[in-house]
Amino acid sequence: MNPHFGLTYVLLVATSLLSPAGWAGAVEPVETERTEQTHRDRLFDQLKKARTEAEGRAIEHAIWEMWMAEAPTPDIARTVKQAMDARESYDYERALKLLDGVVAAAPTYAEAWNQRAFIRFLREDFDGALEDVEQALKLEPRHFAALSGRALVLMRQGRMEAGQKALREAVEIHPWLKERSMLIPEPGGKDI
Repeated sequence: MNPHFGLTYVLLVATSLLSPAGWAGAVEPVETERTEQTHRDRLFDQLKKARTEAEGRAIEHAIWEMWMAEAPTPDIARTVKQAMDARESYDYERALKLLDGVVAAAPTYAEAWNQRAFIRFLREDFDGALEDVEQALKLEPRHFAALSGRALVLMRQGRMEAGQKALREAVEIHPWLKERSMLIPEPGGKDI
């Protein structure tokens, strides 16, 4: 055994114990980011390859949990949950106010933009919904719900071709997406 290895190890341990952040803490964010990205990529890969609807739904659920867990603080997570509860109670005004606060406080949290887009869609503020969807997709390009939301808004606006394109993009990411039944077969293309 190399005698310098033992001394180096002791110094590293001592430094980590004396440092306020700890030696491991200085390395952890990069490693955690890489691990999270790998986990994210694995989930989306599994979703795309899901062989049954039940398997697809289970992976979809895991992705939703991941998106919700990405809230930057517990308060933001709680506020988004309150907004979703308000939406479920058809209190769209309260839900919108809560989500306005969230996107102002956490502009890099994709799910907040997606949730606000949904509220705006329900309130028939289609232009506002599209703006929020675009922001959500900038932050999370594989957000199948935001893509599906874009499709629904565009189709409600009578922009069927663009809506179908957005829906196809969503189904490409999530083949078992519930809204896939809204796809219109392309002329000469395969049925979905």
